[in-house]
Amino acid sequence: MRARLLPLLIVLMAGVLLALGFPLAVSLASAQQQKVVVDRIDDTARFASLAQFVTTRSEGSGRTETDERRQTLQKELTRYYDVYGIKAGVFYRELDVRPMGRAPRAFRVPRDGQLRAAFDEALYSRGSHDPPQVWPWQRQGRIVVASPVIRDGDVVAVVVTDSPTAEMRAKTVRGWAVIALGEAAAMLLAVGAALRLTGWVLRPVRVLDATTHDIATGRLKSRVAAAGGPPELRRLARSFNEMADNVEDVLEQQRAFVADASHQLRNPLAALMLRIEVLSYELPEGNEEIASVQAEGKRLARVLDDLLDLALAEHAAADLQLTDIGELAAERVEAWRLTAQDKGVRLVADCPAVTGWADPVALSSALDAVVDNALKFTPQGEEVRVSVTANGSSTAVEVADGGPGLREEELSRIGDRFWRSGRHQNIKGSGLGLSISRALLTAGGGSIAYEPHEPHGLKVTLRVPRTRPGSGPDGG
Repeated sequence: MRARLLPLLIVLMAGVLLALGFPLAVSLASAQQQKVVVDRIDDTARFASLAQFVTTRSEGSGRTETDERRQTLQKELTRYYDVYGIKAGVFYRELDVRPMGRAPRAFRVPRDGQLRAAFDEALYSRGSHDPPQVWPWQRQGRIVVASPVIRDGDVVAVVVTDSPTAEMRAKTVRGWAVIALGEAAAMLLAVGAALRLTGWVLRPVRVLDATTHDIATGRLKSRVAAAGGPPELRRLARSFNEMADNVEDVLEQQRAFVADASHQLRNPLAALMLRIEVLSYELPEGNEEIASVQAEGKRLARVLDDLLDLALAEHAAADLQLTDIGELAAERVEAWRLTAQDKGVRLVADCPAVTGWADPVALSSALDAVVDNALKFTPQGEEVRVSVTANGSSTAVEVADGGPGLREEELSRIGDRFWRSGRHQNIKGSGLGLSISRALLTAGGGSIAYEPHEPHGLKVTLRVPRTRPGSGPDGG
């Protein structure tokens, strides 16, 4: 969920920052250009005031004074160009005659283009006020400003400046860099805030997910610890704990009922079997009906014993210890070796010294149930192999038999209470042995899994953690 929520928040925040950053960048560029335009307007106004009285080209009186004023204007234009690198000129309305003054000497008004448009606009007594925006990537961009020279209410000439924009564009780029750094810093802060926000929102969800997994794997005592987060998730955590308490109470009642029923039925069953035994003495020897009744009574006694063992296995807390799993498995193999020899089955052990966290009594009982099951279904002359391996965070005990195995659809049912394959109904057993094994392993954080064993048979894998559940690494 965090992988989906965090990108969404980041994209939204990036969109907000970009929506603020782009107008700010455009405003900065416009402000830089407007400053330049205002300066050029002031310059053209000053040149227009100098050129206001240098407007006659006729011969006659005042020519010497006019020439002096024209020379003064030309000097100002030349000095302006030399200092600032800005082209400037004062052009008469008729462009085909010599200008009043210009710098450099080659500066002229073309027949079209931006400069001509500004010149024509100034002829109508309208000075330049809003030239096109020049962006930093427009290396050839220039700012043209024109101002009319008015005498007796008529436009007699036009002052034109053609400014380079390299410095203005550089200032704009530097301003944009500052904006970009600010946006990047704001984005980093936003990402940090998003991480904190998603962590705060999803922390109860993670705790709830971990607790649900614990309960699903048999650790029914697990509860959602008090955590922060939105009020809705805190209420959900409290409701979940209430539900878990109720489920545990119901399961506890079921276990108590099974244990009590199994225990209470054993005494009447023992008395009934005793009376059947006494009755058998009064019947002819070899009576098949009485033998059948005795066999069913013994089977019922085994079922009650297994039910009581299952109830105790699901109820008892595991006494976890750092255990040598290889030594424990080798010990149980030796305990079953005589049974295997009587059946004519080879019982092979490969049990190196590997440690894991387990309840030794519970693991021994679970391993006994699995080995017993393997020996039951393995025919004479075949092999049952018990091997111990370490794999990452767990230690595994594999019991592979040479029996007929199970079909794919039967593998999904194995371990269910009282379930037995229809092909194996003639083999004694209650169908509770593997259920007991699963309950014993689950109580200590372990697991049991089933898969086919090639070329035939069943492989049962018992796993226990190599580190103590709920703590750091403790052993090897």
